Amino acid sequence: MNKIVIKGSVPLEGIINIDGAKNSIVALIPASILSKSIVRIYNYPKISDVYVLIDILQELSVSTKITNEYIEIDSSKIKNTPLTTTKMGSLRASYYFMGALLGLFKNTTLRLPGGCYLGPRPIDLHLKGFETLNCRYDINNELIYLQADKLIGKEIHFPFPSVGATINTMLAAVLAEGETTIYNAAKEPEIVDVANFLTQMGAKISGAGTSIIKIIGVKELHGTDYVVIPDRIEAGTYLILGALLGNPLEIHRVNYLHLYAILTTLNKCGVKTYINDDKIIVYNSNKLLPTDIVTDVYPGFPTDLQQIITTLLTQSHGISTVTETIYSDRFQNCQELIKMGANIVINDNKVIIKGRTPLKGSEVVAKDLRGGASLAIAGLIAEGTTIINEAQHILRGYSNIIEKLQNVKANIHMST
Repeated sequence: MNKIVIKGSVPLEGIINIDGAKNSIVALIPASILSKSIVRIYNYPKISDVYVLIDILQELSVSTKITNEYIEIDSSKIKNTPLTTTKMGSLRASYYFMGALLGLFKNTTLRLPGGCYLGPRPIDLHLKGFETLNCRYDINNELIYLQADKLIGKEIHFPFPSVGATINTMLAAVLAEGETTIYNAAKEPEIVDVANFLTQMGAKISGAGTSIIKIIGVKELHGTDYVVIPDRIEAGTYLILGALLGNPLEIHRVNYLHLYAILTTLNKCGVKTYINDDKIIVYNSNKLLPTDIVTDVYPGFPTDLQQIITTLLTQSHGISTVTETIYSDRFQNCQELIKMGANIVINDNKVIIKGRTPLKGSEVVAKDLRGGASLAIAGLIAEGTTIINEAQHILRGYSNIIEKLQNVKANIHMST
């Protein structure tokens, strides 16, 4: 497997451009088949998850073309092929093909999704949404079978605002008969992005970004050109890095309105940031302050930045806590940070971080995407050389991360 090798303690300066949102593109690609026409998606991130989803499209006889500027998807000759290969099990977002294929064909067979292990991640809310729309399902031998005579719009009440279940229900409902109302819907910007994409294709959706989304079913959708929103998690990751090593760092092509939680947290830690339209300038802080963080659904502090902010808090002067409320097993990076010198105590869904502790270069393992990013930042601030094994996890979610960091003077490269 590939490794990332980092020589740390190098101040970073220059510009990092943010690409399109990973958590949008992984839903937009499956959603595109609902048009049975040609869709072009611009500002897509160059990440491995995108290329896996493109491969899955080809299993459905969907034609694709990838340029540096856009992905073109032509689903005019799509076939309802069972998706049972290992590719489906290699990433979590493959489950969006459930909603898209169910909406288009009213039946489908798929392999259960994979992705990073962050504790139990059931798809029960997705199935609740489908079942309410008049779908029957069966799960057997790692395969899921979905079947509906016709999809009928209904009221769906989620007990928890799940991003995946909200998007999957939208995908199934846009071509259903009648009106669907999703209560306790997730509010993330990526939800709005998917809704805007579907609306540009002819869907009738209102309320995206609020807790109540209404969908009036239509007969068919058409092709469109669409620009993906900036990735708020990628932007947040580089803002955290800038707070540690920025001399300064300029983070460009962002939507700062999506970054309120992380910008507020950095401010509490004594970090100076300057916002100018779609650019944020961040300086390293001589004395980072401790803070207490609790992850929450949007607009709260994102779970996807929890592991990354933990690395910053190892350099804060005092005791900080991080409480994880979304995923039960999202502290796998902490044992690797401890190897590097961090003083972290794990207590169920909470970690206690005592700083400031100097970090030393070590050989560590990226066990998941965001945990890997936290270790990359740790390597960049550590004394000496850090080797991150299983770096493929990081490449799943960060577009051109090596080149972007090299461009701001980081001493980092891939190795085999």
